[in-house]
Amino acid sequence: MDHFADAGFPSEPCLPLLTAAEARETVGYLQLLEQLDLTPRGEAAGQLAADLARRLPAE
Repeated sequence: MDHFADAGFPSEPCLPLLTAAEARETVGYLQLLEQLDLTPRGEAAGQLAADLARRLPAE
């Protein structure tokens, strides 16, 4: 019995939400947003970029 399928989860493996290249590109956009937006939102974008960058595998 597949308990994951019963709970609404797919039984087949799913693709990752982002590839590593897409994640690196996203980090770059967040860093750019930090430079362009001097409000707390820009600062938050920079923090998110730093957090994501630490999670990415080395190239």
